[in-house]
Amino acid sequence: MSSQPNRPISPHLQIYRWQISMLTSIAHRASGIVLALGAVLLAIWLIAAANGPDTYAAVNGVFASWFGQLIMFLWSFALFYHLCNGIRHLVWDVGVGLDLETARMTGFVAIGVAAALTIFVWIWALIA
Repeated sequence: MSSQPNRPISPHLQIYRWQISMLTSIAHRASGIVLALGAVLLAIWLIAAANGPDTYAAVNGVFASWFGQLIMFLWSFALFYHLCNGIRHLVWDVGVGLDLETARMTGFVAIGVAAALTIFVWIWALIA
């Protein structure tokens, strides 16, 4: 029997100090889940369009509300973040950028580019 029975079997999030690589890894998984949920909303919108003008107007009214716009804004950020971080992982797959400083910097770049793309697309959509 072990002399320290309350020790964790392996290290966990409460032991490690948060780093950008941890944040981007968790955020990449979370953004994938958000994208899947957004695909369900897109399917609902398409089904409503196929069901006729009354159903489409009801669903479109929800999506056009402030809450629907907020959901679509967050979904678009998740889309751009998942894209940028996915490109980062593809670059890692060829063995480039694996050192700690480059990995740290590209994590911030992925978040920044995703935010910039989201804002750019929403400004463009609101102007058009």
